[in-house]
Amino acid sequence: MKSTVVYKLSLVIFLYTVLASISKTEDYGDIYIDTLLGEPTYLNPVLASDSASAAINSLVYNGLVKYDKDLSLIGDLAEKWSISKDGKEIVFYLRKDVRWHDGEKFTAYDVNFTYEKIIDPKVKTPYSSDFELITKCIVIDQYTIKFIYKEPYIPALESWGIGIIPKHIFDNSKYDFNSHPANKKPVGTGPYKFLKWVTDEKIELIANEDYFEGRPYIQKYVFRVIPDQSVQFLELLNESIDSMNLTPEQFYAYPEFFKNYNKFSYPSFSYTYLGFNLKHPLFKDKKVRQAIAHAINKQEIISGVLLGKGKPATGPFPPQSWAYNEDVKDYEYNLEKAKELLKQAGWKFNIEENILQQEVLIDGKSKNVNFEFTLITNQGNKIRQLVAEIIQQQLKKVGIKVNIQILEWSIFINNYIVPRNFDAVILGWSLSRDPDQYSIWHSSQREPGRYNFVNYVNPEVDKLLELGRKEYNFDNRKKIYKKIHKIIHRDIPYVFLYYPESMPVVHKRIKNVEVSKIGIGWNFIKWYIPKEEQKYKIQW
Repeated sequence: MKSTVVYKLSLVIFLYTVLASISKTEDYGDIYIDTLLGEPTYLNPVLASDSASAAINSLVYNGLVKYDKDLSLIGDLAEKWSISKDGKEIVFYLRKDVRWHDGEKFTAYDVNFTYEKIIDPKVKTPYSSDFELITKCIVIDQYTIKFIYKEPYIPALESWGIGIIPKHIFDNSKYDFNSHPANKKPVGTGPYKFLKWVTDEKIELIANEDYFEGRPYIQKYVFRVIPDQSVQFLELLNESIDSMNLTPEQFYAYPEFFKNYNKFSYPSFSYTYLGFNLKHPLFKDKKVRQAIAHAINKQEIISGVLLGKGKPATGPFPPQSWAYNEDVKDYEYNLEKAKELLKQAGWKFNIEENILQQEVLIDGKSKNVNFEFTLITNQGNKIRQLVAEIIQQQLKKVGIKVNIQILEWSIFINNYIVPRNFDAVILGWSLSRDPDQYSIWHSSQREPGRYNFVNYVNPEVDKLLELGRKEYNFDNRKKIYKKIHKIIHRDIPYVFLYYPESMPVVHKRIKNVEVSKIGIGWNFIKWYIPKEEQKYKIQW
C-alpha cells in the first residue's frame, strides 16, 4: 500500500514537471518592440560611445564580467578569475561552452584581440584609458588569459565588462577596423543575434537559441528609431511599442493611458549638465561660468520640467554613490551675485540693446562684443529642449543672449561633439558604479573621440584621478573621490543641473520584469509573454 502511494506521488510529480516544462516551452516566442531616439553609431562595443549603440550592443555582446541585480560583479564570459595579492595580475578562466553567432568557438584569443584593438592608437575608442596600465597580456591556453598591470588598478575588474569582439571577423587586412562592415552587422556571443538594420527605421535582433545562459523566451527584439518622445508616447498609447522611457509629464498622464502598462520610477545613476567648451573665449574666465551657475534656477527646472522627478546636482557623482560629497554646497540662485561676477569679468550691461558687452581690440580697433552663444542639444529629447529654453530665459535676465540649436543625434555627435565644434551643450552621463571618471575629466582624454570634450584641465584632479585608480584602502579612496567632487564643482566646467529619475514603462503582457538595485532589464532573457497574450505569430 505504501509503495503504491509513493508510486502515485512520484507519477504526479513527474507529470507536473513535464506539464510545467511544456507550459514554459509554450511561452517562447513573440516580439518585443523597444524605441531609440536616434540611430546607433557603431554596433561594436570597442568604438561605441552613445546610448543607442550601447542598448543594442548589450544584447549582442558579452563582457568577461557583469553586474548582477545587487550590483555585485559576477562572471559573464569568464567563469572565474584570480587576482594576485599585489593587485597587479588578473587571470581569467573563460567559459568553454560559448560560440560566436556564426558558430565559431569563443576563446582567449578573442579577448587578447579585443585588448589589442582598445590600446591601438589608430582605433577610435574612448575606452583606452581603462586599459593603459596593462603592461602585458598572456594567452595561457585557449580558455585562460592573464593581464599584468604596471600598478594596482582598482576598477580593473569592472573594466572587463566591455563587450568582447570576434578576432576571426575583424582580423582582416582588407578593412580598416574603424569602418569595418561588422560595425554595422555585428557578430557577438550574446543572447540576441543581429538580423537587420533599416536606416532611420529599425534594428532587428533574433534570439540566440544556443545562448550559454539559456535561450531567451522572447524570440525577437526590435528597436524602432523614433526620434521624438512625443511620437513615442503616441505609439505607446496605440500599443504598437512595448516599452519607452517616459518624460515626467507622460509619467503623470491620466491613469487610463497606462491600463495595459506597468510604470516604474527609481533614481537613475546619472546626471544632466550644461557643459562649456572651455576653449571658447567666452568661457575661459571661471567667474563667467560661476555667474552662469548663479543665474540658473535649478529648482525651477526640477519643478517645472521634471515635475519633481529629480534632485539638484552638485557634481559628477549621484547621491547613491559612495563618492558623493554631501558637504559640497551648490551655487545658489542669485541674479545679483551673477551680475556682480560678470562685471568683475569685464562685462557691462548695455541698457539700450538689453545685452552684456565687452570692449575688445579687433584689427587694432576697439569694438563692443555681445555676450552671445549657441547652446546645442540632441533632437527628440523633449526634456533637454525644455531645459535649454528655460536656461535661455534665465540667462537673458543677466544680459546673456542664448541661441538654441536642436540637432539630429548622429549629426550632433559626429559634427559637433567629436570635433569640439560647439559653444555649450546640454547632455547627460549614465555612470559606471565605480566612481573612476578618468575618461571624462583627465586632461589626457581631450583628443577627438574621447570623453573630455569640454577640454577640462586641472593637474590636481589629474593626480587625484590617477591615485583613485590604485588606492586599495576604501576610506582613503572615498576621500579622494569626495575631493574630486569638490574641486570639479569649484572649477565648474559644467553646470551640474540635476540627477534625474528613470521612468521606464513596459507592457503588462510581458512577465517576470523585476526592479532591482540596477534597475530593470538585468534579467531580460527571463522575460516572457504567455502564449495566450502573444501578439505576433512568427516562426521560430
